[in-house]
Amino acid sequence: MMDWLRDNSWAAWLTVAAALGLAELASLDFTLLMLAAGALTAAGVSAVFPGLLWLQIVVGLITAAAMLVAIRPLLARKFHHGPELKTGSAHVIGRTGTVVKEIHPDGGGSIRIGGDLWTARPFDEVSTIQPGTRVEIMSIDGATAVVYPVGDSLHQLSDPRPNQDPNPTDPPQS
Repeated sequence: MMDWLRDNSWAAWLTVAAALGLAELASLDFTLLMLAAGALTAAGVSAVFPGLLWLQIVVGLITAAAMLVAIRPLLARKFHHGPELKTGSAHVIGRTGTVVKEIHPDGGGSIRIGGDLWTARPFDEVSTIQPGTRVEIMSIDGATAVVYPVGDSLHQLSDPRPNQDPNPTDPPQS
């Protein structure tokens, strides 16, 4: 057995690399993958210098350490710290859409977000939003988008009659 291992140390290193690579599939931490890269370089050194076990180990350790320090942080940042994936209805919050059917506090309105049609209601209980108005989705209530017109302040929207005279019985002033 020892004679075979001495003559075929490259195969032993490849076996170690394969085992580490398979174990990496379970951890997805990229640490075992870097160790597998070290074992692969040790296999390469073993093919060129089959009798120098100490050189195979040193080159494998240096390669694994270099990969852990230089490559692993880049891979981890790329794969583990990407943009947050929003699923379900959360992916539409903050997006804008266009009113297709008048939105009023009693319900029944609808908006188009991209190619999707959503039922919608205004964020307050007094606003009516006309078709063609751009709106932003504030939240999702069940299957209904809670929206407000883009560009209007929340203060302006809270008054249902922003352009009407507060005292309609007073005569107009000139």
